[in-house]
Amino acid sequence: MSIKKTILSATALTALAGALSAETITIATVNNGDMVRMQGYTDEFTKATGHEVEWVTLEENVLRQRVTTDITTKGGQFDIMTIGMYETPIWGANGWLVALDDLSEEYDADDILPAMSGGLSHDGTLYAAPFYGESSMIMYRTDLMEKAGLEMPVSPTWDFIREAAAGMTDRDADINGVCLRGKAGWGEGGAFITAMSNSFGARWFDENWQPTFDSPEWFNTVSFFKSLMDDYGPAGYATNGFNENLNLFQQGKCGMWIDATVAASFVTNPTDSTVADSVGFALAPNTGLGKNSNWLWAWALAIPAGTQKEAAAKEFIEWATSKDYIDLVAANEGWANVPPGARQSLYDNPNYQEVPFAQMTLDSILSADPNNPTVKPVPYVGVQFAAIPEFAGIASQVSQEFSAAYAGQQTVEEALEKAQAITSEEMEAAGY
Repeated sequence: MSIKKTILSATALTALAGALSAETITIATVNNGDMVRMQGYTDEFTKATGHEVEWVTLEENVLRQRVTTDITTKGGQFDIMTIGMYETPIWGANGWLVALDDLSEEYDADDILPAMSGGLSHDGTLYAAPFYGESSMIMYRTDLMEKAGLEMPVSPTWDFIREAAAGMTDRDADINGVCLRGKAGWGEGGAFITAMSNSFGARWFDENWQPTFDSPEWFNTVSFFKSLMDDYGPAGYATNGFNENLNLFQQGKCGMWIDATVAASFVTNPTDSTVADSVGFALAPNTGLGKNSNWLWAWALAIPAGTQKEAAAKEFIEWATSKDYIDLVAANEGWANVPPGARQSLYDNPNYQEVPFAQMTLDSILSADPNNPTVKPVPYVGVQFAAIPEFAGIASQVSQEFSAAYAGQQTVEEALEKAQAITSEEMEAAGY
């Protein structure tokens, strides 16, 4: 599809609201690459609809804090918020979001991958539209793996990752064998260690909602992570999140990086990545217990209830999460750079099937099971989070304790003891 045709088809959005007068809508979003790219195309939306857009672009932890405060206090700062699978069902159930149950036929909501629409719905009603969907996977330097005399399995174990990290680390050349998130924040290092813990047989709560940080499985998870990163990770890893590790990998300073599948387009982009021509992909690691350490997430666009600009906000959401937007990015920047993981039609597209990470991304998304995320039974839904309102606050505190252990400010045992106490106290106060 040509850019001209894509823009023209976008004008059909205006039919949704008839002779809607032009508005200025304010959107809060995260400072990830795909979101920054979307801002660069905002003029196309304005040409098609007449609506202007003001962006508030924030670091991930700050974004979560700002939008949560705004929605719970009815602050009204934003007409659209970028939120995810954790917030959407909870906020939808509370009546804090506008239902997206009247999107146009042209938009084709049925094309959204069930894993994404299911996680962004409450009682079968969609409350946020996925801009992109993701799981997590291994991105690795094929040249360094070959130099180490190893071959990456499709589904490696954590023991293999440690062996490979040892073989790929070259301190003199400033190459770290592995780069992983240690940054505090429930959606930063907290998300990573939770997904990792699933593969080690750990869980946040047992069937009676009792926290389990005093279990051997959690000790094994955090101890393995710290040992791996102390030996083969970058200095200061305790404060590294998604963007910090992305920069390190693009600069050729990581042998392996286990993180969001959405990063694949950035590490393989020769404009930004010094190692673009030597990146391979594999499923997130396991320990042989039946669970890989990959998560399931979508960065999605939602409309807070009470906005005075609901119609214009829906027009933007239809534009930004549409098939036409995907075609627009593909025409300008190539298929490897379109927002992934949200629509089945993208994975049915022969052009996209040629993208080297497309199938691994889809396989990773489909292998994550939010209804059965752990080896042992749990009372919660969610892979790298527990879908209860209390989780974000608890997990933010717990992740701070873990980051302090990574930084050597306390032992793993002390961090887990504090995590158990924090979680027990908060859950008891909440009435569990």
